Amino acid sequence: MKRNTLFLLITLLLSLTISWLVADKVVETKLAAATAEADGGRSSAIAGAPGTGHRTVIKTEMGDFSDAAETAVHTVVYVKVVKRAAKMPSSIMDLIFGFATPKDQVGMGSGVIIREDGYIVTNNHVIAGADQIEVTLENNKSYPAKLVGTDPATDIALLKIDEDSLPAIALGDSDNLRLGEWVLAIGSPYDLRSTITAGIVSAKGRSLPNYDGQYRVESFIQTDAAVNPGNSGGALINTMGELVGINTSIISLTGSYAGYSFAVPVNIVRKITEDFIRYGEVRRALLGISMTDITDSMARQFNLESMDGVYVAEVQPNSAAEKGGIKVGDIITEINLNRVRNGAAVQEQMNRLRPGEQAVITVKRGGKQIELLVSL
Repeated sequence: MKRNTLFLLITLLLSLTISWLVADKVVETKLAAATAEADGGRSSAIAGAPGTGHRTVIKTEMGDFSDAAETAVHTVVYVKVVKRAAKMPSSIMDLIFGFATPKDQVGMGSGVIIREDGYIVTNNHVIAGADQIEVTLENNKSYPAKLVGTDPATDIALLKIDEDSLPAIALGDSDNLRLGEWVLAIGSPYDLRSTITAGIVSAKGRSLPNYDGQYRVESFIQTDAAVNPGNSGGALINTMGELVGINTSIISLTGSYAGYSFAVPVNIVRKITEDFIRYGEVRRALLGISMTDITDSMARQFNLESMDGVYVAEVQPNSAAEKGGIKVGDIITEINLNRVRNGAAVQEQMNRLRPGEQAVITVKRGGKQIELLVSL
């Protein structure tokens, strides 16, 4: 009897052990397959991105804050700028009594390595008026930087340092960002280098008041990640460690973070930097219209189902818009199959195009949806 009982117990234990091993192996196999599939998708997307042949792309394997932060932080640099003081008396009294020696102005900001051969993107306002630019990598090595190009309209500038085999960040797709998605901001606020903060995407396609009247292309990513002076030009990344924006500005009554920060989408940054490297300047396509956002009264007047899109108020003679068939009163809703909700979104889409290229413009006219092929 005892032998039978012992035999049954041993048999039961062996059965449970075998079942556990088989189940564990099945789970392990499924996880490995899922990871390989996701990684393969990310690899193919990165391999197909423009300019990846010139970059040693760093990417994370899992969507985790720590993985993304520890990977991307090596690609974010500290930017120091020096503006030389004018060494001359400012008044007749200075000539008579002498004048104090003026001091150079020193500013700071951040930048992001986008190619392994030394190309670094930052903000135009970080380096504007600088007589000397110095870049310090995350490993504390410093290099003099050359200004390749600057674009005040998007507040983007491109720097170059004489170094190879640098860690370059992977460029993501800002169009795929979702409201509420987690993002990380990396930079050097208040000279606190390689600082990382987290937040969510609060809004997309945001524009800010234009007080000086200068031409600007604004379609900001708004986040609540803490951004302060010194963060400008730094990276906004997703949880895959991919660059989705360049941190640019904040809204605050004190000059410090108050819950609202804004970044230039990486899809704008990509085109601007490619133009600098390829042509030495930014080449923008012009559509040739005046537009206004759709209001509630306009939606009722034109019997529109939504207020997405822009109203074409004017079409310039002999412009690409006129030649392509766009008319006053049209409602532009899509550009190259990308939905545009407002004027900022139209500017963002047009800023990606160059003269000589074509765009499919979708408009609503007389209750019908029409697709127009426009040569820019």
